[in-house]
Amino acid sequence: MEKRLLGKNGPAVSAIGIGAMSFAGIYGTATEQEVHAVLDACLDLGIDHIDTSNVYGMGKSEQMIGTYLARKGAGSRDLFTIATKAGITRDRNTGERRFDNSPGHLETELNGSLKRLGVDHVDLFYVHRRDPSLAIEEVTETLASFVKAGKIRSFGYSEIAPASLRRAADVHPVAAVQSEYSLSTRFPDLGLVQECERQGTALVAFSPVGRGYLTDTPPDAAKVQSLAFMKSNPRFSETNLPLNLAATDKFRALAADMGLPAAGLAIAWLLARSPGIIPIPGTRSVQHLRELATGTTRRLTADEMDRIESVLPVGWAHGDRYSDDQWIGPERYC
Repeated sequence: MEKRLLGKNGPAVSAIGIGAMSFAGIYGTATEQEVHAVLDACLDLGIDHIDTSNVYGMGKSEQMIGTYLARKGAGSRDLFTIATKAGITRDRNTGERRFDNSPGHLETELNGSLKRLGVDHVDLFYVHRRDPSLAIEEVTETLASFVKAGKIRSFGYSEIAPASLRRAADVHPVAAVQSEYSLSTRFPDLGLVQECERQGTALVAFSPVGRGYLTDTPPDAAKVQSLAFMKSNPRFSETNLPLNLAATDKFRALAADMGLPAAGLAIAWLLARSPGIIPIPGTRSVQHLRELATGTTRRLTADEMDRIESVLPVGWAHGDRYSDDQWIGPERYC
């Protein structure tokens, strides 16, 4: 498995990681047995980077990872480079989603994550969404204090703008920025990929297979209606679903012609965009994990990249990547 640096000073991690939101039932129920089987398969494939969060299933994802590490016994902490996040919360009275980057909140949530994971530190700790009431320089100082305390090895931000990364990096090196990035969501090309390269910051790409569109088994209308996130997402609306399925049919045919699963080709495309990109696909299926991992075995030629561009050119997707409510939190920059 190819290795890539998770930040300018490392560590070196597998070219793809495993996104653990799928462990929390967001895209369908996941049993502990299924989760542990996926993590076993990760080790077999050389995938050593896990990405989770305190809000994935309200701690469920972290707990399942923790039980896996406990089952593996002595030395299990070193099997994976572990990343988690905090900063999203809800108003106790209204239930409204809000963001809290205060030192007290982040430390309390980090301590809870460490307990659920059963570890004394994490390798990477993200601010999941920026709190607009606090300057990013102030938040970066808070995160740097967690590094000094030994609770985290490095830190990053999720869904921030290139300008915010520059401001944070002026205070302390930022190991990673997490952003949605795929053939169906390409706005990071308009500044974020470039700024991450300038700063030596890893760009950790979530939803790298377009929430299923860039696979050989894309979601159908029944699946969309069974999942709250997809049901309210513009790209999976009754109008846009058939249009996007028709567009990606061409990509599936191209992947087959190139001898790769569609998911593998989508991963290979991302890895070819920049040496600092680390995709973190999520899955509850060992078979799908293996399909995703095929993307790390293929170095695409310029001609192959052109062929992909010809079937899925920039702007091909129908519908915005988020609904109005889902857009609350991510920083827009273009």
